[in-house]
Amino acid sequence: MSFSSIEAVSFRNLADGVIRTDTPSVFVVGDNGQGKTNFLDAIYTLCYGASFRGGSDADAARTGTQAWSVRGTNPDGSGCRVTWESGIKTIREDDKAIHDRKRLVERNPAIVFCHEDMEFARGEPERRRFFFDQTASLVSAGYIDLLRAYRRVLRARNVALRERSLDVLEVLDIQTVSYGLGLRDERARLSAEFDERFAPRYERVSLLGRRVGVSYRPSWRLEETKDDVLARLAASRDRELALGTSLSGPHRDRFVFVDERGDFSDRASTGQLRLLGLTLRIAQAEHYASVCGRHPILLLDDVLLELDPPKRRRFMENLPEADQAFFTFLPGEPYRDYATGSTVVYWTDDGRFSNT
Repeated sequence: MSFSSIEAVSFRNLADGVIRTDTPSVFVVGDNGQGKTNFLDAIYTLCYGASFRGGSDADAARTGTQAWSVRGTNPDGSGCRVTWESGIKTIREDDKAIHDRKRLVERNPAIVFCHEDMEFARGEPERRRFFFDQTASLVSAGYIDLLRAYRRVLRARNVALRERSLDVLEVLDIQTVSYGLGLRDERARLSAEFDERFAPRYERVSLLGRRVGVSYRPSWRLEETKDDVLARLAASRDRELALGTSLSGPHRDRFVFVDERGDFSDRASTGQLRLLGLTLRIAQAEHYASVCGRHPILLLDDVLLELDPPKRRRFMENLPEADQAFFTFLPGEPYRDYATGSTVVYWTDDGRFSNT
């Protein structure tokens, strides 16, 4: 659901007040450090109850303050508000408290495109798992529950390994395998579907001339059954006890970007990796729309800056449909080339917004 207005109070460096956003496309133009990314972060916080920039909730409070709030109003008059005060965060939907952020995902799904997306292309396996877990969570509350359950039992299992609680481990092994195989199978289905969307999109934008796709490399092989995995855990018991940690499972899964020569990320240029990270977000938005029958909000934070003009044009042409899109630009960028008749352009200076 789109936002007709965004209100911020003591949120980062944004000036207190309401910003009208009742249009399909909003451009925010300004120099670095003037509030462009903070504005997108306010929207993201409304969508997920947390910042896409990391850090603590306290970091979002304007210097010298101990509280902040953001409120989004939807075109139908409904709205949501996220507040943080005295170390306590409260999320409310139409004045009704939300205790599980899964509800926000269902209400206002958003896809953020930012410089850090390049970590998915060239970063550690953990970052890629994060991306694909996020993609699955956008379309399935059940996946969120399954991931939470696996993480919970994995933590308990690692404690039992460190404490050498053998009787407890026998029980936790069964739970770990049950949740873990569920995750493995869900990730296998997701990667196959995602690959079919990602590969052609990347070729359209990059014009590389060869297919780059997604390959899922699970820690527990797809052909392994529950009994097979339990036997593997039993065989590795002594080593896991010595190290005090679980050595196999979905927390060790890998996602690899491959072409005809193998691991593409190992040989790709910086520009190719940057484009790969952005295309992952395009495919993520398309996957959400295909499964849920709705379009997400798109948040694009200075993502065109490091692309050459032809790639910028192709990237914009391949952006998926959106319920609403917010873009940030530096003043020297040709942002008007990407505007439509309904685009509203704001200039920001020290967190203050003016309409042009």
